[in-house]
Amino acid sequence: MSPRKSEFNAIEALVCRDLGRGTQALIDATRGELADAARSLAAATNVGLITGFFVPRGDVAAPETDGPVGTALLAASLVACGVGSRIAVDSPCADAVRAAVGSAGHDVTVDEMGVVDRPGLDRVIEAWRQAGVSHAVAIERCGITADGRPRNMRGVDVSPWTAPLDDLFLDGPWRRIGVGDGGNEIGMGKLPAGLIARHVPNGAQIACVTSCDHLVVAGVSNWGAYGLMAALSLVRPEWSQTIAKFLTAQRDLAVTRAVVSEGGAVDGVTARREATVDGFGPEVHGALIDGLRRIAWGKAAA
Repeated sequence: MSPRKSEFNAIEALVCRDLGRGTQALIDATRGELADAARSLAAATNVGLITGFFVPRGDVAAPETDGPVGTALLAASLVACGVGSRIAVDSPCADAVRAAVGSAGHDVTVDEMGVVDRPGLDRVIEAWRQAGVSHAVAIERCGITADGRPRNMRGVDVSPWTAPLDDLFLDGPWRRIGVGDGGNEIGMGKLPAGLIARHVPNGAQIACVTSCDHLVVAGVSNWGAYGLMAALSLVRPEWSQTIAKFLTAQRDLAVTRAVVSEGGAVDGVTARREATVDGFGPEVHGALIDGLRRIAWGKAAA
């Protein structure tokens, strides 16, 4: 095994872990996909990203912290490397995405549309085409199920808060990369039929049918974005030091705090308005980033 393949495998092993959601079979079915996604993304001329997952639960109605943070840091690092990037999001999650972009450290265009806004969606599709988007990357974005409705992990229909951004993901000449952690996100349709139903709680009800070219099944979707950043630094060594500036524990925490305090986001697992992601605090996410930095750069996060 070559050292480079060992590094890719180590990144994938760190990022793609079942954290109790029954996703191990999904992870096993997508071995090697993170490296393939990074190799494809390394050739991008312009990248369009999609994120935003709304949490309607009891008295809570807010975007979740997972997704906007990783998306903004990946987009900012690409822009810093000279690759044009933009992020599409619907209005319920737009404040969280803008807060993430504002804290990430580099200006990134945000394409916003309403939930029921076909003209707005068509405008974004055309804007991506005019910009020459070569790669679409969906990170923690709820996708449609077999009956055409998006559902969260509890099986709740979230279509009142979720624009059909699957159409944007599919309606263009771009390569498609999906990043998710539960089976209900855009891109999960690439998995073998019935796999999500057999292994993930509520899987038959929540499984997304929208497919992609490369699928990353991460423990936390933000981690999938970070894994792509680390892998990109290996594929494109000339980008390595630039990407390293964006993949630090401190920046991850700063962006997470911003999406909570400025964007009104909540933890998607606890539904609490605090700087945690999927129930994990900065000590967990920071350790993950430190591990990626040791693999890709030979040093911990600064």
